[in-house]
Amino acid sequence: MSPSPTPSPTPSPKLVFINLPVADLDRAIAFYERIGARKNPQFSDHTAACMVVSDVIHVMVLTHPKFKDFTPRAIADAHQVSEVLICLSAASRAEVDATVAAAVSAGGKADPSRMPEFDMMYGRSFEDPDGHIWEIMWMDPAMSACPEQAASA
Repeated sequence: MSPSPTPSPTPSPKLVFINLPVADLDRAIAFYERIGARKNPQFSDHTAACMVVSDVIHVMVLTHPKFKDFTPRAIADAHQVSEVLICLSAASRAEVDATVAAAVSAGGKADPSRMPEFDMMYGRSFEDPDGHIWEIMWMDPAMSACPEQAASA
């Protein structure tokens, strides 16, 4: 008789660390705190700060010299070129609008990119002081699949 397989442990959720170069570390910390992130001092110093967005999402804001320690590539000027679009979910349309309002209040710019609007989705965007674009998206929880997937099913 062969031994029964040992059940594998439930995997921990993966953490996401978004690394962003910033021109002014103190300004970046203040901006992200004003939109709801909290600074984790354990992973922060005078060259970088870990801004906790959720249990699994962290934004590492790094001075340009610190960021250059991790890549040989030039740092993009996010005010001039698109480097990445980061999208976070929201629990409601109101939360989308409140997040964008908080970003503007903290020194960001509202709606630098057009977001399509559908009955089952609502999104807006903001630009942080360093030009990084963040999208905030609400999706109707009653929707079990994207329209394209539902049509092909």
